[in-house]
Amino acid sequence: MIRHALAPSTPALSIHRKTLYLAVAATLSLPGSVVAAEVALPRIDVVGDDAEAQQRIPGAVNVVTKESLERAQPLSTEAALKSVPGVVIKPEEESAVVGNIGMRGLSAADYKTLILEDGVPVAPGLFVGNGRYYNPRIQRMESIEVLKGAASLRYGPSTIGGVINYKTKTPEPGVSLSGRVGSHGYKEATLEAGGQSPSGDAIGGLVFTDARSDGFQDKGFEMQDLMLKGGMAIGDNQWIGAKFTHYENDANISYRGVFLDAYKAGASFNPAPDDWFLTERNSFDINHEWSIDADTTLNTLLYWSEMSRDYWRFGTVSGAPTKVVNGLTQWNYSDSVNGNNRSFERLGLDSRLAIRHGSFGMRNETELGVRVMDEEMVDQTINAKRATPRSGTLAKDVVDSATSYALFAQNRFIVNDRLAITPGVRVESYEQTREDLQKNQRAETSNTEVLPGLGITFQVAPMAQLYGGVYKAFGPALNGDALEGYQDQQLEAERSLNLEIGVRGNNERLRYELTAFRMDFDNQIIPANSNSDFQRTNGGETLHQGLEAAIGYDFGNGFSVDANATWIPDAEFLGNRYKADGSLDIPDGNRVTYAPEWVANLILAYQSGPLKTALSVNYIDEQFTDAANTVALKENTSGFFTGQLDAYTTVDLTASYAINKQFSVFGAVKNLTDERYVASLRQGIYVGPERSVEVGAKYRF
Repeated sequence: MIRHALAPSTPALSIHRKTLYLAVAATLSLPGSVVAAEVALPRIDVVGDDAEAQQRIPGAVNVVTKESLERAQPLSTEAALKSVPGVVIKPEEESAVVGNIGMRGLSAADYKTLILEDGVPVAPGLFVGNGRYYNPRIQRMESIEVLKGAASLRYGPSTIGGVINYKTKTPEPGVSLSGRVGSHGYKEATLEAGGQSPSGDAIGGLVFTDARSDGFQDKGFEMQDLMLKGGMAIGDNQWIGAKFTHYENDANISYRGVFLDAYKAGASFNPAPDDWFLTERNSFDINHEWSIDADTTLNTLLYWSEMSRDYWRFGTVSGAPTKVVNGLTQWNYSDSVNGNNRSFERLGLDSRLAIRHGSFGMRNETELGVRVMDEEMVDQTINAKRATPRSGTLAKDVVDSATSYALFAQNRFIVNDRLAITPGVRVESYEQTREDLQKNQRAETSNTEVLPGLGITFQVAPMAQLYGGVYKAFGPALNGDALEGYQDQQLEAERSLNLEIGVRGNNERLRYELTAFRMDFDNQIIPANSNSDFQRTNGGETLHQGLEAAIGYDFGNGFSVDANATWIPDAEFLGNRYKADGSLDIPDGNRVTYAPEWVANLILAYQSGPLKTALSVNYIDEQFTDAANTVALKENTSGFFTGQLDAYTTVDLTASYAINKQFSVFGAVKNLTDERYVASLRQGIYVGPERSVEVGAKYRF
């Protein structure tokens, strides 16, 4: 339960009200019928749906559209994001139960990018705990917005890398059923159903998915995901929408991977067959929008979520953690089981006022906002035995909580039809508390951040808009680091001065975007669970800078090409880091972990009538997995693997065919060339998924 009073959190979010022009089909077919009233489902968009939305944003923008999702046929949100410029994925397993997303040279093993769903934070804890434990399911997503630069200031905290906003599907009248099967026993079925009121002023529906698989390397899972969503008009100038989600997933995955000799031998067994990662989450959002007049809109969002993540993990034999079976090194598991179980709850309120006015002799768009949020994480460890693997003795019982308050204000000065200047500021204050219920220990800390920003757009020519900005970004030290040992560690928030400048343009056939960026940290935190002894203090300066380039062209004969590349020559520590004993830990100039210098994507697509095909190529450059920049793959004394990952390229081939308006079939070959690669490291090697095949069909009633 939430233990603290409701408290303010993050700043106002720009909202775009998606308007649905609904009419009852029967009335439309009758002479003289009256068209039904408009229905609006309020929703927070970080970009928006109208054609000019991107042009108003003084920062790099990428949208994974509905059409792109249908073409790529991803099994996870991570797979859908891997072709976005600046994004790096640290894969652990193909269903992406756990999220690992990096942006612009920020480590994909860290959490410095804010992830939203319809504008609501999806990370289990923004202040109290790990943001990786929940990854929304792709089956209920309509599109994905990715925003970087000064415009990110309005959404935080943790907007150092930018903002990712998953936009869920809007109910449509009717029923559709889709399913697909594939390699490793993959089976998926999705039901979508929707309806509208006779007057046409209310809609509602659901999306339900059941998916299960034996899994690559026998890392199987069973997942169910449900979304109920609807809304209605209230009078002539108000709209309300509501969404409920339920998600559960039992995944046979672990932090342990295979050993190097097993990887080289092509081993395909599960290195931790008895470990289970059990997740369940419920959420409820209510959105209200009030168009006070033609120039003034008030938006209010109330959101709640609860989540549990039970991770049951077998220990290894003391003194002999490994063994050799059939000539291959494997983990030597004991009968002891640890339940590393965490539960989260969040309650938040977000309200913002948007005003268009003519002050200062020019057009203005002002946004004022407040966000209040309360978070709690219960962190428990249970000692169990193989005979009773999910019950035992409570060994740890810690409660982390955070209360946050935030105010935000910005004004977009539209100087003329070509130039707009947008200054803004955000103030965020938060309190964190850690309490050990067994040891009767308690510690607390607090912090306030003032975050200014400035963005500019300038239309140089019809096909060239310049944009740029500078803003101060931050990410809070989480409870586990800020209150290590039940003492206020005096950890300042991570702060970064972010700069960006770019140019973009598009017409019916050509689209392009080129962006230069720089993120200058003055105190990046090295967390307590890193392989470094440098803990309980801020980690010092890091620098991340580079270029993003994207271009697309439609040839007009059914063929199109989209290509992008991200070059990050600098993602490095500045200045030497020292251990507690004074010895050198991280030398000046070492590269940040999981931050490849080059990432590139190429999509060749062809469409002819009902046929759509695409060949997608994804390249990931070599990358380090520890701050010491170890080159050779090896295991250290704590059981963690380090070393440099080689570059790799994967190729996917997808196709779909609409037999008629109701029935379509589709299929995909993922990792077409059967590239074998090390995807990431932890306690062992995570192997990239081998070639797989999927086929499916969809029928709309």
